[in-house]
Amino acid sequence: MRLVSLLAVLASPAIATLAMAEVDQGPPNASFAPAFPAQTRAPALPVTAVSASLFAGGLENPWGIATLPDGNYLVTERPGRLRPVSATGEVGAPINGLPEVETRQQGGLLDVAISPEFATDRRVFWTYATDSWRGRATAAATGILSADATRMTDVEVIFRQSQAIRGSGVHYGARIVPDGAGHVFITTGDRGMNDDAALLMDPGEDLGKVMRLIADGTEPADNPLAGIADAGDVWTLGHRNVQGAALDGDGTLWTVEHGPRGGDELNRLEPGANHGWPVVSYGIDYGGDPVGGGLSNDPGFVEPVYYWDPVIAPGGMAFYAGAMFPDWQGDVLIASLNPGGLVRLRMADNRVAGEERLLPDLGRVRDVEVLADGSILLLTDSGDGGIWRVTPGN
Repeated sequence: MRLVSLLAVLASPAIATLAMAEVDQGPPNASFAPAFPAQTRAPALPVTAVSASLFAGGLENPWGIATLPDGNYLVTERPGRLRPVSATGEVGAPINGLPEVETRQQGGLLDVAISPEFATDRRVFWTYATDSWRGRATAAATGILSADATRMTDVEVIFRQSQAIRGSGVHYGARIVPDGAGHVFITTGDRGMNDDAALLMDPGEDLGKVMRLIADGTEPADNPLAGIADAGDVWTLGHRNVQGAALDGDGTLWTVEHGPRGGDELNRLEPGANHGWPVVSYGIDYGGDPVGGGLSNDPGFVEPVYYWDPVIAPGGMAFYAGAMFPDWQGDVLIASLNPGGLVRLRMADNRVAGEERLLPDLGRVRDVEVLADGSILLLTDSGDGGIWRVTPGN
């Protein structure tokens, strides 16, 4: 159907040891109460000492990162460039052959991921904003990376939002996650159509959805809404702007999404579930008005596993598995754009048991990647952005 800065205080590449406990989050929206204990403001975890060192600098608004089997990396820059980065931090020239990218406002070249069989097929997936006479939209493409990492060939667009929006350059969503079984999940945002509940709740429209496609762009026959007109690629609906997504150890997809003023959410996705935006929200409009009918929840919608009020403005996310932080196994790591840094959530039975805020002085963190040795890479999203490597501190 549809195819259709790093802050100045950290300018030195020297290692900085930074950690903090739960920060003062300010007053919550008083009219909302959590639906169950620790759905928000979970107990503060013990402080972890971590060190962050600059691994690669000089990137312009980096958005997504993927680790290659040989220890090198691919990094997107929102202005439209995909760059190789060596295992020792050298940033290479932009890779040729990608489609044209719409770069206004929040649009641009966004996420990047590799095929689980990259060592043999060299297949790469990426998401980006595109523009046409109909308007701007989220798109996803795939291609084959040349052996010298200079060119993408056999490029095919595997997804393009059918509902393009003219005049809006926000809320593209745009994480892409291969599941290891021949599918990719693609997140979309509401594209700023906050007040149009009928449009966003329509399963036949691809705004505010998480999509699941076969890696060639076709629709899986076992998707939850298969057989419903124009909805065969939808996995879940009722999302505002999903900018983080990751599979847990059981293969279940989790997401983090931006709320308005308050109401950022962590969600565990079940096929066909409706998460309620914009009918319900644990946040309010930026001007102070209620969202929808002013309700934070409703029996017809799935509750978020966790929400933040005030927000963390989430970027990418990952589940931790590694040797460097043995106490973190299975914890959720989330990039924060505001107030910045890294958010760690301790999980227990698919609920949040504790929260820690780390590295706030890094400022806007856009993505997080856990490496095979257990260290962590963070992308800082500023004009002079970079990649920081996080290891245990003193």
